[in-house]
Amino acid sequence: MKVALFPPLPSETLRLLNEIHSITDKVLPLPARFRSALPRDIAELSRQLTSGRGERSLSYMNRPPLLSAYLRYFLPWNLYRLCRLLPSLKLSLKDNDSITDLGCGPLTFTIALWISRPDLRPLRLEFRCIDRSGPSLDSGKKIFAALCGGNSKWKIHTIRGDISATKAKPAALVCAVNLFNEMYGDLTRTGSGKMLHYAGKAASILQSYGTASASILSIEPGIPQCGEFISKLRNILLIKGYQPVSPCPHRLPCPLVSAKRWCHFAFETDDAPSALHKLSQAAGIPKERAVLSFLLANRNKAEKKPETVYGKADKFPTRIISDAIILPENRYGRYGCSPQGLVLLAGDKKSINNIPNGSLVKTISTGKKDPKSHALFVELDA
Repeated sequence: MKVALFPPLPSETLRLLNEIHSITDKVLPLPARFRSALPRDIAELSRQLTSGRGERSLSYMNRPPLLSAYLRYFLPWNLYRLCRLLPSLKLSLKDNDSITDLGCGPLTFTIALWISRPDLRPLRLEFRCIDRSGPSLDSGKKIFAALCGGNSKWKIHTIRGDISATKAKPAALVCAVNLFNEMYGDLTRTGSGKMLHYAGKAASILQSYGTASASILSIEPGIPQCGEFISKLRNILLIKGYQPVSPCPHRLPCPLVSAKRWCHFAFETDDAPSALHKLSQAAGIPKERAVLSFLLANRNKAEKKPETVYGKADKFPTRIISDAIILPENRYGRYGCSPQGLVLLAGDKKSINNIPNGSLVKTISTGKKDPKSHALFVELDA
């Protein structure tokens, strides 16, 4: 059994992703003075979002050149990442449910959900999209309206404000995409103690926007610090009564918090829009792979509280969380997360390389541990 976390994109999703560039140009024409400088603006915004975080203003999306760069480069790449992930997530949404998107930017999550989940389009859903940038919200509304041709049952409410101070009706799904790494500054300089503090604040904010049985979805860049943040957020939500739904194959405390590994997933971008790849090349920041860390959790008071001790079963599911590594004796391995904690799946080169990152596989314990990582060695269960 191999269950993919990032299945191939359907033709309809690919078509709509390829149309985003032309839709954006149509509803938000790029002034001539910005067009020639677009690759340079993209490179500068990329720098401010990574190595130059300390120089970036929280209102950077209000600056026309940077907003333009975001809409034509970061928005479509974020849409691509989400469209690879969202089809595999069990989002328990029904007619008349509401969704609150915190720090939504140009309605990135709403647009990605429309593109990648046609099964949800017939539902009457209400979206409350909250962001501090008015121009970003307005841009997202125009892009979404053009994308669905004005023919949507979804009601979109944009709210300009700070998520820590804004009030909204409790939602069935509360999501935050690429929010907390920006909200809490440079997580790459954050120690574990402060990271736990930030994760606690984030959990309280997310919970405050949801109903008593709400689902929470948090997605962040797939760097080590964001992976650590997601793991700590998961453990705090467990204490608050939320059960991890994905990507976790168990409801135990996250084994990666103390394992010097981070939960993240990478996939190739070969099927991303060609125009986006060309723009990436022009800006000097090509993307051959996309990487993210995420957590989907829900709250059901009827469910038992999670166990706190890892099991001893011989066979169990494992979520693959790393690329292949070379092991002794001409064998290869992939780290994984399981009900027995961190494991190291070992096998021959072909069988290990053929497992896509993020896959959920059936494994069997060998009873031995890796002396370096202390991960339990497992093999594929035939």
